[in-house]
Amino acid sequence: LFCRLNNYFEGYLSIASTVPSVICLILNFLLVNKVSPTVRVLSSLSVMLAIFIITTVFVKVDTSAVTKEFFVATLVCVACVSGASTVFTGSVFGVTGRFPMRISQALISGQAMGGTLSAVASIIDLAAGNDITDSALAYFLTADIFIVLCIIAYLLLNRLAYSRYYMAGTGSLNLLQYEVIHAGSGAEEHLGTNSIPPLQPILKKTAILGSCVFYVFFISIIVFPAILSGIESVHKNSGSPWTTTYFTPLTTFLLYNMADFCGRQITVWIQFPGPKSKLLPGAVLLRTIFVPLFMYCNYQPRNHIKTVVFTTDVYPIIFTSFLGLSNGYLGTLPMIYGPKVVHRDLAEAAGVVMSFFLMLGLAVGAAFSVIIVHYI
Repeated sequence: LFCRLNNYFEGYLSIASTVPSVICLILNFLLVNKVSPTVRVLSSLSVMLAIFIITTVFVKVDTSAVTKEFFVATLVCVACVSGASTVFTGSVFGVTGRFPMRISQALISGQAMGGTLSAVASIIDLAAGNDITDSALAYFLTADIFIVLCIIAYLLLNRLAYSRYYMAGTGSLNLLQYEVIHAGSGAEEHLGTNSIPPLQPILKKTAILGSCVFYVFFISIIVFPAILSGIESVHKNSGSPWTTTYFTPLTTFLLYNMADFCGRQITVWIQFPGPKSKLLPGAVLLRTIFVPLFMYCNYQPRNHIKTVVFTTDVYPIIFTSFLGLSNGYLGTLPMIYGPKVVHRDLAEAAGVVMSFFLMLGLAVGAAFSVIIVHYI
């Protein structure tokens, strides 16, 4: 049972982390005007903190006799954390939609930096040869501390004059307000702002950009981590630490996250193609080629496709570099464009909508990754 669960753990983990996210993003959009960003952000952080504290306690509990039950409990915890994280990210990204573009870009780059630091910590832990239980305890305690710091940082945000300037006096509009503004009557100030944001005008402006975000992350989650983590060195039997211990952590998690971070950082200096360019969706569609490329690397175990075409370790390294780089660049551009192509008072709702496209891509891609892993 353990071996069977271990073989497909990454796929089930992806589903548990992405499907609840889509549901929570829909809820987040419906609550944009009814619940303040502060309440949404702090409540989601509180849920994450509670789950991580529980998980930290469980590190020292022997679960070997209840493997299946603990596996299910782990997926439930992942689903809860993922849902709360989605509300947090969607709310924060919606708020940053009111700020200059560089703020949204910094937020997106920070997400990639988190993955990179986690990968580095994992490799250091492998090199140190620490006890796995102590390592897990250290990881979860670190997460607990950083979530507390996030809560403190957000509470301090409204005290900054810079943030108050961009956040004060704005709110998402209902459809009637949107039409009044663009009719130029100036009567919008007499209308309430407690309704659901107008989805139709937002989608009209962001549909293509949202589709690009969806497809970028759809392709990425199919490959990473479900397929990438199963690619082994073709020289694994040599007994070298590089091929047995460090190959997957370095070529999968560290390399992908570093390339992803670099791709996101490039958008600070280069924003091409533009939000209305046909080159952007064209470049996004080209990423489809990554799926067959990784399928024919040395993924193990293989059930149906017996042929390994790329029989040298350099191939998955090159492919992973381009996968991460293109994910970072082509995923960031439409995300920062989205809140800027709508009216300023619709920016927060547009940011949530763009986050929805992102999470929908991850959810659908996670489901496809399980199918493809079984197929390989």
